[in-house]
Amino acid sequence: MLSAGLGSIELGLLYALMALGVYITFRILNFPDLTVDGSFTTGGGIAAIMITSGYSPLLATVCAFAGGMLAGACTGLLNTKGKINGLLSGILMMIALYSINLRIMGKPNISLLGEKTVFSNLGNLIPFLSQTWNIIIVLVVIVLIVKLLLDWFLYTDFGLALRATGDNSRMIRSFGANTDTTTIVGVSLSNGLVALSGALVAQQSGFADTTMGIGMIVIGLASVIIGETLFGARRVIIATLAAVLGSIVYRFVYALGLQMSWLKASDLKLLTALIVILALTLPMIRNSFKAKSLARKRIMQLEKDGAGRTVSGGGR
Repeated sequence: MLSAGLGSIELGLLYALMALGVYITFRILNFPDLTVDGSFTTGGGIAAIMITSGYSPLLATVCAFAGGMLAGACTGLLNTKGKINGLLSGILMMIALYSINLRIMGKPNISLLGEKTVFSNLGNLIPFLSQTWNIIIVLVVIVLIVKLLLDWFLYTDFGLALRATGDNSRMIRSFGANTDTTTIVGVSLSNGLVALSGALVAQQSGFADTTMGIGMIVIGLASVIIGETLFGARRVIIATLAAVLGSIVYRFVYALGLQMSWLKASDLKLLTALIVILALTLPMIRNSFKAKSLARKRIMQLEKDGAGRTVSGGGR
């Protein structure tokens, strides 16, 4: 049970970077970007082919981030300069990336077993801890650095313009901001983080596959929504932390589902969909209960006030 819990934390941290990327497009930019399913594989594919070709794992990871940013930039250009609907731009780029990823990798699957990765020598980082704990500590540091850098960026002048683009693009254009630029940069940064997550996942799992990105957008959305439901999203600093914690919670729920004997491997996609549906409907249910409770209190207060007036009137 402990090993399953540690595994959920490790996976949650690996996918937290992807959740932060999805948060940028879906929550900040209000951009329905489906490029994620392709750029996740792009990151894993670039990292895998570079590592097996003898390059440094760190350099391969950085190049994976750059590859994801390039894919995001293409989506942003299709939307802003090509005037193609945002949803359709993401779908077109996702389809194109399937062939591009095959070109990058050269074959559908690349094994990294026996290759040196960024996780290879972490077992000796803190000698008295297991390799899993060492990897978790390093991932916590990486995710926190990325989160803090993202928080800082979103509070810069350009970051504020990026946030305003998602809230009210007409208003920010009236102040002289170029919303095309903010959209392209936002989508690029988002897919860069997604590709970075894909590169780390490929190195941790020991392989990269052309199908490893399927369904990533759903997982990313689930992480963001679960995080916002449980931890709130009133400020950017809290919202980014909620996305990270939501990714970990999602992995715990997913691991719990795997423990159920009546679930088959083919049911896991259904489980993912149910988790997302539950995360989406919980806020509505909670708000409905709050509204009903408030209405009851008002009715009781009105009845009490009415009874008080009746008694005072009868006394006179």
